This record gives sequence, structure tokens and C-alpha cells, in this order.
Amino acid sequence: MAIELDIQKNFKGFSLNVKLKGQDGTMGILGASGSGKSMTLRSIAGIETPDSGKIVINGRTVFDSEQKINLRPQERRVGYLFQNYALFPTMTVEKNIACGFRGDKNEMAEKVADYIKRYHLEGLEKHLPSQLSGGQQQRVALARMMIGEPEVILLDEPFSALDGYLKDILQRDMQNFLKDYKGDMIMVTHSRDEAYKFCSQLTLLHNGKEILTGETRQIFEKPQYLEAAKLTGCKNFSAVQKMGPHQVYALDWELMFHIQEEVSDEITHVGIRGHWMRPANESGENVMAVQVEEYIENTFEHQYLIRNKEADGSTPLWWMCQKKDFQEKTEDRVPAYLYFPPEHLMLLKK
Repeated sequence: MAIELDIQKNFKGFSLNVKLKGQDGTMGILGASGSGKSMTLRSIAGIETPDSGKIVINGRTVFDSEQKINLRPQERRVGYLFQNYALFPTMTVEKNIACGFRGDKNEMAEKVADYIKRYHLEGLEKHLPSQLSGGQQQRVALARMMIGEPEVILLDEPFSALDGYLKDILQRDMQNFLKDYKGDMIMVTHSRDEAYKFCSQLTLLHNGKEILTGETRQIFEKPQYLEAAKLTGCKNFSAVQKMGPHQVYALDWELMFHIQEEVSDEITHVGIRGHWMRPANESGENVMAVQVEEYIENTFEHQYLIRNKEADGSTPLWWMCQKKDFQEKTEDRVPAYLYFPPEHLMLLKK
């Protein structure tokens, strides 16, 4: 990926300080609301101006505070897909798409017709956005962005306002439409599932600062930092005391763990995702006696809030397991013990 940035911006008591060098594949920026994700994207597009720093796209400097370079958004060859698609409500489909065209005006009508066909919008040319379904609006926004032949595509939480079945359909459609795109792509999201599904590389933002960048699956497997584990959806954490090169005592759960990797002196916490704990028949190494504190039923899985039965003051953990069917009784799935696989225990630093 040919995007490099090192920018700083202060905004209403919030400080953004992001340094990023993209790798091949789709880069994701994952963070909670207010962490600076969209501000980073808008800075790349030229919609926001950083207070200081530098942004380089494909070897071309589009912003440099020291050199007084700040190219206009139209000069940056960047396609931007907004959260709500930002279609012009009084313009027809074909006119909305034409707004993204940057070439010879004599070729515009032919190009617009080509993109209407390419994005399966035939018969909707004269429709207004209010007359379109959510999926059709998304395709118009994509066509408007792609007709400009951008070197970089920026996706700003394009599914944040959608739920359930429609979100799944539109995510699949977008993956299909963008799979042949050869340029660079950055997607910002607060959804761990979207980040995992779309992005081969991932940057985690917290309070305006990058805390970790790397290969997406590797970050989910070994997030390294407590805040990174939280951002990727882990709910179970305990402060630890190091007991040996491969042993820690989980203070909050009152459990001793054997860890697969070596425990460094920087480690402050251990974590495990609720889906990785497995039922066990007897006590032993990395095994906890189960006491159920609370049960929450989801559509396709059971969620239990459990604690160490042998330690009354221990902190609860979340354990999730798939249902066999909708008639399954919850008590049938509660084991006497749960096993914490060493390969799934995450050593974390603050």
C-alpha cells in the first residue's frame, strides 16, 4: 500500500497523533467512537487539514506542513465513501454518478452509462436517492466514487447504520464490487467483525493514538496490549503475577495458568476469548470449577457469566458456546469444569 502519513491535529480538546505506513491489501482502522478514525480518513482525503505532519499517496506528497503543501481534495485522486453515502437528494442517479467524473466532459455521458451498467443500475437513471433501496443507494455511491478512477479508496463506516440481513447483503455486494479494484483501500470501523472480514492489515486507534498495527488475524490472535484486546472484542481479563517462565497466577480469577509462550516482565494481564474455553470432566492444569452467575440467551449461542466455584471472591468471566438446536436446555450445556487452552491465553501489557 502506497499511503504514508504522520499527522497531528488538536480539535476541541482532542489530540490526534497517527503514524501509519500501509501494507499490501486492504488496511483497516479499528477504534471506538471518538478515537480519531474518521478524522484520519478525512485528513487523507483533504477534507480536514492536520495542524502538522505529512501525507504521501503513491510517492506524491499531498500534505506537508513544513513544505506548505496541501493539495485540494479534487487533486488527491482519492475516492471517499461516506457513512450515509452522501448522495445529492435533488439529483438523479445519473447526475449523482456524473459528479464523480474527472475526465473529458465529452466522454462523461458514455462513462456514466458504463458505470450504471457495471453497477447494475439500469432503469434507475432518472430516479432520485429517496426512490432507491439501501442497496441501490450504496451502488450509486460506489459508482460515483469509482468513475473518478481513484488511486485510493476510503470507506468511512459504510455499514454503521444498517442491521441484520441488509447489512450482510450489502457487505457481500461491496466485497464483490471492490474485489477487482487494484488500488489501495482503507476502511475505518468500530466493528471488529467488519475489520476481520474486509481488512488484511489493521491499525488500532485509542484516544487519537495508534496502539498497534499488523496483520489482522495475528492481531486478533495476539493483541499484545490490554486495550487492543478490548478493541478486538475480548471480554475476559485478569491482572497477573508472574510465577515462572511459562506460568502466571490470574489474581482476579484466582487461577494458576501454564502459558505456551514465555512470560516477560512487562506482562500485566492475561486474557481469553469467551469462545475458546472448553468443557472438561475433571480438575487439572488450566482448569476451573464452574459456578454460573448469570445466563443470557442469544439466537444461536448460549452466553454464561461464570466464576471460579472454588474462590468466592473471584471475578466473573464470559463463556460462549453454540446451540445444538432451539429446544436445547441451558443446564444441559453447563460443564463442571472449563479448560483454558494455553495456546489461546493472551499475555497482555498495559
